[in-house]
Amino acid sequence: MYPTVQTLDVHFDNKPGIIGVYCIEHRDGIVLVDCGPGSTLPVLLDALRAHDLTAQDVTDVLLTHIHLDHAGAAGWWAQQGARIHVHPVGAPHLLNPEKLLASAQRIYGADMQRLWGSFLPVPADKLIEHHDDDAIEIGGRTFVALDTPGHAEHHFAYLFEDVCFSGDVGGVRVGGLTHVRPPTPPPEIHFEKWRASIARLRQAAFQIIAPTHFGLHADKTRHLDALASNLGAIENWMVQEMRDPPTPEVFRAHFAALMAELARADGYSLSEVSVYGDAAGTDMSADGVYRYWKKFRAA
Repeated sequence: MYPTVQTLDVHFDNKPGIIGVYCIEHRDGIVLVDCGPGSTLPVLLDALRAHDLTAQDVTDVLLTHIHLDHAGAAGWWAQQGARIHVHPVGAPHLLNPEKLLASAQRIYGADMQRLWGSFLPVPADKLIEHHDDDAIEIGGRTFVALDTPGHAEHHFAYLFEDVCFSGDVGGVRVGGLTHVRPPTPPPEIHFEKWRASIARLRQAAFQIIAPTHFGLHADKTRHLDALASNLGAIENWMVQEMRDPPTPEVFRAHFAALMAELARADGYSLSEVSVYGDAAGTDMSADGVYRYWKKFRAA
């Protein structure tokens, strides 16, 4: 679709089309946008070899944010010599990932290593912080970082030529479907900020949107409309659901039913969108919405 950008599928949890790493060649090597978790490094290295590239060709990794599925392998790439570009709020957790890993361990338990592999710290001399609207020049290529909170406070979308690498703030769209699901895990989802980020993406000069989950899509307006509609539906449902607050367990069940309803509204059956659970599980997304309510709306 867009020959300057290669989409490398890292086959997360041995499944295709869940996590994409974007590869852009420049005059001195290649840039990766997001790098996947440590568990998928062997697959990513095989994908690079298929393009006659090696780990030593990777000069820079642009992280949309530091969640494990996007940035888990960043420390390994830094060890190979790559510069790691990140939002300043996320940078401390790459330097010292102890707190991030402890939080993830509580969630994933015995599955932690299998799903995510090793998360190594990034040395300070390999870490580059950026700020909103920074132009990042790498080997004759220019990327622009857009501060786009809502999914996470430490989130960038990157503009490159006619493409926007939207991380998770641009939603999840997998399985070749047109359904766009907002991933809403704890601890930092924020509806108002997310709406503002979507508005900003609408105004930005690109036509192809590339969420990490998954692939390049040449329908910017339709995609963002679908994302905004489903985000609004979740927020409206939340307000109704929390009038008589259920237990977190009941909230999870009702949220899963809402996800199925939104998929049906887009013309898809529950089985057709089951793959979305691998990129934006309903239980964790429900927990994020529940936490948002308690923190920002309950009062």
